[in-house]
Formats: sequence, structure tokens, C-alpha cells
Amino acid sequence: MPSLKDIRSRIASVKNTQQITRAMKMVSAAKLRRAQHNIVNMRPYANKILSVIADIAITHRVTHPLLSPSASPRKVLVVVVTSDRGLCGGFNANVNKFAERFHRENSSKYETLDILFIGRKGADYFRRRGLKGVDTITNLAREISYVLAASIAERLMKSYSEGGYDEIRLVYNEFKSAISQNLVCETLLPIDLSRATLGSQTDSKFSKDLLFEPPPEEIVDDLLHKHFAVQVYRCLSESVAAEHAARMTAMENATNNAKEMIGNLTLTYNKLRQASITKELIEICSGAEALKG
Repeated sequence: MPSLKDIRSRIASVKNTQQITRAMKMVSAAKLRRAQHNIVNMRPYANKILSVIADIAITHRVTHPLLSPSASPRKVLVVVVTSDRGLCGGFNANVNKFAERFHRENSSKYETLDILFIGRKGADYFRRRGLKGVDTITNLAREISYVLAASIAERLMKSYSEGGYDEIRLVYNEFKSAISQNLVCETLLPIDLSRATLGSQTDSKFSKDLLFEPPPEEIVDDLLHKHFAVQVYRCLSESVAAEHAARMTAMENATNNAKEMIGNLTLTYNKLRQASITKELIEICSGAEALKG
């Protein structure tokens, strides 16, 4: 049975841990507010630019390499987005397990199935299982910016356009609320215009007789590059916000567990202390009675 000194040390240790988890929860909550504000402002723009592209492309029958899906893709790149740090519950485990299952089930189906890691946790998870990705991009939460997303998007578009891959997919956690994140596996390239919110062709905002300067092909090309960079930035921002939400929830649970543990340890300490005092009183009374006898 532990001594009173051991229990006091344990209580002090758990209290220190509780202070750390409470502070981490507050930091994650502050970062989550900023990330959530960024996503809420970005989603309408990302959806609208795709709608404009689809409207012009359908009305004027514009074709583009980024819009041409392959009937049977043979070379596929999977971009796995995780975090660089832990202590965020099942945030990373859900993405890693899904990506591992996808790779195991489809590795024989495709001629090439590569993985690009964004975040250290995903790269570490697959390296321990003997699978090395084409590259690893870290410091996402610290350096998240449109410039970083645009550079990643340019790299992916170049690999796709040069024939390195027939399809590029992204696996990440989409932010829904502070306590809810959805695991998403979406196809980034080729771009699917059916996802745009369009009405009938007769309700198009761009008439077939409308003249464009520059030509529609150049407008669509420029908008597609911008749209793809925005989509990559949105997905990375969704993942960062989901990470902060998961860490905030995990730290809140850890703080509550520490509180419960402190209560149990304090109760045990008081019981042992009372038992020790009672034992000493009995010994004193027994000694006094022995002296009288």
C-alpha cells in the first residue's frame, strides 16, 4: 500500500498535469476561433469560383486538361493530411487508418499508388510500417498560408499535367464543429464540375453570344489554377481547424479526468491519514492501560 508521502506526491503531480492540460485547452480554443473564422469566410468564395468556371466551360464548351477525367486511372497520388503534434485524440489515427486501408485494398488495382504526406504524424505512422511517401511537408499549423497552399497546388498540377498521375486524391479531416470532424477522401484532380451549383443551361449567366476578352479558354485556365489553389488552401485550413478542435476536446477530457483522479487520491489520502491517527490513538491508550495494570 502506498504511503501518505507517495499519495501527496501523486496528487501534486496530477495537479501540475491538470494545469498544463487546462492551458493547452485555452490555447487551442483561441486558435480554433481564428481558424473557424477563416474557413467560414473561405467556403462561399471556393464554391462560387467553381460555379463560374462551370458556367463558362459548359456554355462555351471549353475543354481543359484539368477537367478531363481518365476512364481508368492507373497512376494515383493520395495526399494524406495529418498534424505535426499529438495530444489531439483520434484526429491522426482516423486519417492514418483510412489511408492505410485504402492503400492495402487498391495497391494491386493501380499501376502506381503513391502517398504524399502533409504532417509529421502521417509520415511517422507509415514509416513504421515500411511505407515511404514521395515527400513530407511539415509545420502546417504554424505556416498555414495561401502562399504555401499555392505552392503545393502548383506542384500537384504539374505532376498531373505532365502525366505523372491520372488522379490525385486528398484525405483529411473536415471541420464541422468543436466536437465533430468528418473524415473526407475527395478527388482533387481532375476537377469535377458537377459539384458546382448550377441551374439549367438556359439560366446560365453567360450567353453563348457573349464575347470574352481574353478568350474563354484563357479565363477558364486562369480560374482553374486559382480555384485549385483555393481548394487546397481550404482543405488544409479545414484540417488545421479540426486539429485545434480535437485537441481542445482532448485536453478538456484530460482536465476532467485529472480532476476526478485528484478527488479519488484525496479521498484515499484522507482515509489512510485517519487510519494512521486512529492506530496511534489505540497504541497510546493501550500503553496507558498497560502501565495502569
